[in-house]
Amino acid sequence: MRLALFEPDIAQNTGTILRLAACLEVAVDVIEPAGFVFSDRHMKRAGMDYLERVECVRHASWDDFQKARVASGGRLLGLAVRGEARYVDFAFRSDDILMMGRETAGLPDAVADACDARLRIPMTAGNRSLNVAVAAALVLGEALRQTGTFPTEAA
Repeated sequence: MRLALFEPDIAQNTGTILRLAACLEVAVDVIEPAGFVFSDRHMKRAGMDYLERVECVRHASWDDFQKARVASGGRLLGLAVRGEARYVDFAFRSDDILMMGRETAGLPDAVADACDARLRIPMTAGNRSLNVAVAAALVLGEALRQTGTFPTEAA
């Protein structure tokens, strides 16, 4: 299981997602360009000392990420407000890559079209979206639960 961040805009959200990934032993792909300097102090503050514990692969572009993804396999699942399937009804696999869009714009059409499936989080009418880190935590938690791949807890 992996998380992919498409051109993230907000350092604090990226730091929070990297911390989440470290705690749950999930690798993260960051697809550049980011809307901030990757060593931003806000990202470090949100990620705390967990940033050193996460496997984070930075890709210079969408094309670079796609080449690496195709070589390694796994389905690409885009999280989108207008996704066709509700994530709670989706059957996850342990080699899935959960892709989060930009905070300000989501996933561009070309990127969303490249996904094997587009998932949405059910919300009450009139609400636009959740914070990207909250959305990542919800969907990743369900994916790990379904696949039985939560990390082993220390005794």
